[in-house]
Amino acid sequence: MQFRSILSLAVLGAACAAASEMTLLSRDEAARRAAEAGTRLAPKGLAQTYNGPRSRVAVWIWSDKYTYRDGETVTLRWTVKQNGDLYPYTVFLYRQNNQSGKKTYFPGGGEEPTDIHGRTARDGFQPVQMESVTKGVLIGAGGRFPALAMPAEYGMHTFALELRDYTGTRPLKTAYMKVGVVRGSAELSGDITSDRTLTNDTAWNLRGLVAVKNGATLTIEPGTFIFGVPGTPPAVLLVTQSGKIRARGTRARPIVMTSGLPIGQRNRGDWGGLILLGRAPINVPANSGGNQNAAGTFYIEGLNTTPDGQYGGDDPNWDCGTLEYVRVEFAGSILSPNNEVNSVTWGGCGKATVAHHLQASYGLDDAFEWFGGSADAKYLVGNMGRDDYLDFQLGYTGRIQYMVAFQSPDYQGNRGVEGDNSEYNAASEPYSSPVVYNATFIGSGVAGFDESNSPGIYLRRGSRGSFNNIVVTNFYSACLEIADAATQAQADAGNLTMNGVLCYNNNLRNSAPNTLEGQVTHAYSLSYARGEKGNGAGKNFLVADPLLSAPFEYNDPDFSTLFGSPVFRAGWVQPPDDGFFDQSARFLGAIGDEDWTEEWTNFFVESDLAP
Repeated sequence: MQFRSILSLAVLGAACAAASEMTLLSRDEAARRAAEAGTRLAPKGLAQTYNGPRSRVAVWIWSDKYTYRDGETVTLRWTVKQNGDLYPYTVFLYRQNNQSGKKTYFPGGGEEPTDIHGRTARDGFQPVQMESVTKGVLIGAGGRFPALAMPAEYGMHTFALELRDYTGTRPLKTAYMKVGVVRGSAELSGDITSDRTLTNDTAWNLRGLVAVKNGATLTIEPGTFIFGVPGTPPAVLLVTQSGKIRARGTRARPIVMTSGLPIGQRNRGDWGGLILLGRAPINVPANSGGNQNAAGTFYIEGLNTTPDGQYGGDDPNWDCGTLEYVRVEFAGSILSPNNEVNSVTWGGCGKATVAHHLQASYGLDDAFEWFGGSADAKYLVGNMGRDDYLDFQLGYTGRIQYMVAFQSPDYQGNRGVEGDNSEYNAASEPYSSPVVYNATFIGSGVAGFDESNSPGIYLRRGSRGSFNNIVVTNFYSACLEIADAATQAQADAGNLTMNGVLCYNNNLRNSAPNTLEGQVTHAYSLSYARGEKGNGAGKNFLVADPLLSAPFEYNDPDFSTLFGSPVFRAGWVQPPDDGFFDQSARFLGAIGDEDWTEEWTNFFVESDLAP
């Protein structure tokens, strides 16, 4: 980071002789610039609404690895993109022990809030103007602060770079890096047949297929790191019908399942992924797809030769386990030809299954996929996967609220939503009929990875469902396609409905205009969106710029909306009062006034992390 000085050279030399790359602003100058920034960056009234202009700076910090033994030294780097933001900030860097909550500020190592110039509130915090930096060293050799030896405080820690207003009192933006302090590492391999707990003071190396079975429950402590070791067979954590998982992370201490390769060298498909199987209903006929399965049961993709891969049954309330604040990174390795593992898979999981605050990033296949069952999910993030982001089939009847998914031109995927009833029989029951509220799907702007036709929402094979308060933008193909006669018949019967769908800047392959006809080109789908086809169809389809704040700042995205966005005032429908949905979500898309992705997620673009 660099800063522009308004002080004299004499004052500058006294203030920061040890850090010639940093220059400072006087408090009077900072106050003047803050006022100017508020006027320039915010429409009338916005400064009062948000107590200052929204930050346009993009910033991310990362360490050289995820876990450290006590006494090992950390290198922490940062990248800053100013993006024309001249607002004066005060900058704080601290490490927080997430077990105790204790914060240690740099420099000095004390608990009193201290800005990176070593000034406290008593001294008067030092405001600065941000400048762009690429892969600079914050902590470590040649950096602003010397290398840090991690203390013997086991569990998850957070490095946080905090940008506050020029007075130093109000945080405006924070960049986070989660690391673990561990006693050592241990291998996780073979079957788990009795209750076991993975503690956060150990780095766990997942090797091969690990099946939780025979009545065992696998408990994972908050703040635990699990590393999928690349190899054949790929590392997969499989929770069978006879097992359970209790993975309860928190916002401060998410559970991280990631690649075993070094940061900067990881890629999609480095390891398998996470699979949960249960006994909730699915709609597969007997002996489907060349398998010897009973009706209503099936084998999960890639595991059709082992009883451990079986799912489906007659218990709609089946409990596959609990996933809370879990990140799954760089998963999707190939189990067998044309059978990649999704980042997170549920097969035949029922209503008692818990899933919220999950992130699936850089998967080789789908981010999240449900094969039948009725499991609900909330607060989902999918990014940079190679295939689809919300995928369901084989009689899935669950509820989903709050999901954001995005791709980039360098890490393109396929569809935002791919929904099927059944590839084996489009009329199989129970029908796939999920209820979805409040999702944002952002395409890569280029052709799908391996699907030439990759609309934002793609429904086929007799799917039913209810899709509400959805934003679809930047897809190379169209916004929506209701693909075949079997699915169109469900729409005509009122079993497939959409209400509050905003389409913008899709169909980029045809440089299409932002009109309904430009955004939805498939003949039946356009008639549906207009309200000419379908029973109860065409409610609140609109074409408008959602005014997302910074959706294409891929390392540091902001999916909230700018002042004047239509998502709060046009087309939204209130979710039902059924005990699951948040009825306060009176907006289109995934993010309203509160950014629920804050802190526990990780959006780093791997190629931007290599030294």
